[in-house]
Amino acid sequence: MPGPVPGGPAPASAPGATGRPSGVGPLMRIGEAAERVGLSIRTIRHYEDAGLIVPSARSEGGFRLYTDADVERLAVVKRMKPLGFSLDEMRALLAVLDALATAGTADRPALLDRLGLFHTVAATRVEALREQLRTAEGFADTLRHQLDQHRVHH
Repeated sequence: MPGPVPGGPAPASAPGATGRPSGVGPLMRIGEAAERVGLSIRTIRHYEDAGLIVPSARSEGGFRLYTDADVERLAVVKRMKPLGFSLDEMRALLAVLDALATAGTADRPALLDRLGLFHTVAATRVEALREQLRTAEGFADTLRHQLDQHRVHH
């Protein structure tokens, strides 16, 4: 019987997995995580090298093993990318989100302020993308009009 495929799904109870809290659901290999979030394996490895994501565990054979929470974190990074956030900005936002999950009442206001700044930047960048889209749609409409005009006259 052939062994597991590298990058394929890992069994729910991966032997030799380390650092896995009990009850977090099945662990998955990088290929399944990539498929779930819609990123390439290469991109996930790049994000790992950049310190944005750390696999929750490794199999006995050294394969990266990811939890649903890891995949959710990758989804956050994926959604920041089209807004032009740098790796440093991504790291900073992820740190705020991580800190908010366990923050005490004394730390929450400052963290929420930082999160609010990220929201403002994201909203501004979304509006800039909308404007670019309107410009691009206008250009495509102009080309369509040119096509229609020249087809009728020739």
